[in-house]
Amino acid sequence: MTITVRVKTNARKNEVSETGPQQFAVSVTVPPADGKANERVIELLAKHLGKAKRDVVLVRGASSREKLFRID
Repeated sequence: MTITVRVKTNARKNEVSETGPQQFAVSVTVPPADGKANERVIELLAKHLGKAKRDVVLVRGASSREKLFRID
């Protein structure tokens, strides 16, 4: 399964919300430096979907707000 994620960094709180079928909005409190925001997004998505972090793979958009993830 693949999902599209729109990421907001430097938010007040960490939050995952479903915006449509296989579309999510994720807010993270960390800045978008050194991949820390991507790591936090993976952690939050894994927890929200009930998967292990290793099952959430960033496919496209490492330096973009719009990201594509593969969920195994």
